[in-house]
Amino acid sequence: MFLPLRDENPTTRFPYVTVLIIGLNVAVFAVQAVIPHGIELAALKFGAVPYEITHLRSLDAAVRVPPLLSLVTSLFMHGSVLHILGNMLYLWIFGNNIEDVLGPVRFGFFYLAAGLAAALSQILAMPSSRTPMIGASGAIAGVLGAYMVLFPRARVRTLVFLFIYVTIIPVPAGLLLGFWFVMQLLSVGLGGGVAWFAHVGGFLAGIAMILAAARRRPLRAGDNWARIEYFIPSLNLCFEGS
Repeated sequence: MFLPLRDENPTTRFPYVTVLIIGLNVAVFAVQAVIPHGIELAALKFGAVPYEITHLRSLDAAVRVPPLLSLVTSLFMHGSVLHILGNMLYLWIFGNNIEDVLGPVRFGFFYLAAGLAAALSQILAMPSSRTPMIGASGAIAGVLGAYMVLFPRARVRTLVFLFIYVTIIPVPAGLLLGFWFVMQLLSVGLGGGVAWFAHVGGFLAGIAMILAAARRRPLRAGDNWARIEYFIPSLNLCFEGS
């Protein structure tokens, strides 16, 4: 088991949007937690139900938010303390660097777009499911995909569990996040109450969006965008000729 604790990848500005997203998620979960059966009720009211999206109608309009709106509201719902703690840890470690590269406004749109792409991936895989999807993991998977492209050599201090052996070691982000993605692929179809297709779709969407963003911006020496060459070396020639 691997648990990232922090990365050795400094930023040049404060990650306001990353902190805002974390704050919103924590605040929403706190409200869920203090209301009797609040976590279950929030999932039923604000979770994204694949059947509703594919049929564009609510199963219970008196209780649930409109289907398309649920694609957004579901990103801020979580099912347990461990669920939100794990998601927010990953977002804090990897989100600040992506926000540093994109800027706060573009990062906000990037995060939402990754979340939507992740949810749609799960919906396409299970279009008739009536189980609500909740959690920020799909959007965060997009952040992880972007990070792997831009900073594959960044060191991530990682807590490693191997049976009774426990240690903290620096792991290259490319290796850590690549392993994470492979585990999501291997878990597809296992169920267990986890939207594995959303994780895979969000991760791939993050890669696609960061490559598209880099395609529209010239590379400069010392620029964070130049780090993309670690992932696809031939991109430099492609960018300079455009």
